[in-house]
Amino acid sequence: MNTLGQAPASTPSPCLARQPILTKDEQVEGYELLFRENQEDNRFEADFENATSSIIDTLNVMGLDAICDGRLGFINCTQQMLLKEFFLLLPPDRIVIEIQQDVAADEAVLGACQRLKHNSYSIALDNFGPHDPREALVPYVDFLKVDIRRVTSGQSAALCAKYAGKPVRLIAHKVETRLQMITAVKDGFALFQGYFFRRPERMRARHIPANQASYLRLLQVISAPEVDLAAVENLIKHDASLCYRLLRYLNSPLLGVTSPVHSIRHGMNLLGERELVRWIRMATTLAMGQDKCSDLVLSSMVRARFCELIAPKFEQGKADLFLMGMLSLMDAILEIPMGVVIEGLALDARVKEQLLQAKIGHESPLTPIYQLMLAREAGEWEEVTTLAKKLNVSLPFVNRAYTEAMAWAREMTAGLAPADK
Repeated sequence: MNTLGQAPASTPSPCLARQPILTKDEQVEGYELLFRENQEDNRFEADFENATSSIIDTLNVMGLDAICDGRLGFINCTQQMLLKEFFLLLPPDRIVIEIQQDVAADEAVLGACQRLKHNSYSIALDNFGPHDPREALVPYVDFLKVDIRRVTSGQSAALCAKYAGKPVRLIAHKVETRLQMITAVKDGFALFQGYFFRRPERMRARHIPANQASYLRLLQVISAPEVDLAAVENLIKHDASLCYRLLRYLNSPLLGVTSPVHSIRHGMNLLGERELVRWIRMATTLAMGQDKCSDLVLSSMVRARFCELIAPKFEQGKADLFLMGMLSLMDAILEIPMGVVIEGLALDARVKEQLLQAKIGHESPLTPIYQLMLAREAGEWEEVTTLAKKLNVSLPFVNRAYTEAMAWAREMTAGLAPADK
């Protein structure tokens, strides 16, 4: 894999982010892709057409699987883009063309929707509402996205009832809290978009289940100044899932290990201490998140690698930023307070402070880096620009790091995932 340092400074990298669209049991159905074309040192800017034509190029180069993790990709579409049939270069079974609110439902647009459906493409109407002027397009549409901030619960329930039993699925958009999620489910929505599950509200302290406690204990052991390999071996041997993941990882083409593995200790020795520590961090995160939304686990890996790649640019980078990124979602994955997650872990004091302070809105010396991680993930381009300038790093550097982090996380999670049963 190419490292960040090998990428030429002039090489463009896509300014691409994504937001998950979930089922009511919090499984990922797809991602809305958020894109900006320019990544100059002082701004992000692009009109919709340029942005979407660039994202099509990006998707063809990077591959939809790497960006969307095998799920659907929802791509914004203006009227001109619809009429110019920009999307015919992309596979119809992998994307959803999301028609914007200001697109008129005239004869030309109706004809374009008919052609797209004839070619097996899926269509969504963005910001759909009561008495929507795009009603005539609904027979060609697979998804209706409703901004729940713009309608009452009664209006939402009426929309869901109106389209119940029809071949169209309603997406509750801008779901930011657990209460909004519960209300949207009651109203009858099938899918949900927002970051509500990354801000868990059930934050009462509780006992951690035994298997989760063993994973946290493993993280604690490898965080010590000197790693106790015997303790590591014992903890891995007592968890069938970790044993299996280790064997799968040793057979991954990422490593190229050709020697047969005779024991857990032998496998640990083949990796070496540094790579073993890295693997344990990844494997425990995957194991703790195996019953959770896959986007949470994948995002924790992206965050970890992104922080690791940008760390050399900062004085604060001497802290363990990889672990900061990886643990930043662990409270959402385990549904316990961050204080319980990191209790007993021998973390860098700066990382521990940031993980705790971030949850109550306070700042630490690592806050600008942490905020850059969040803004880049969410596609908040103005915030990315401001933070990059504050941290004295270029936007091309930030985007190369994030693009590489996404590709790396996808490879790693694929290599560590259990085989399909």
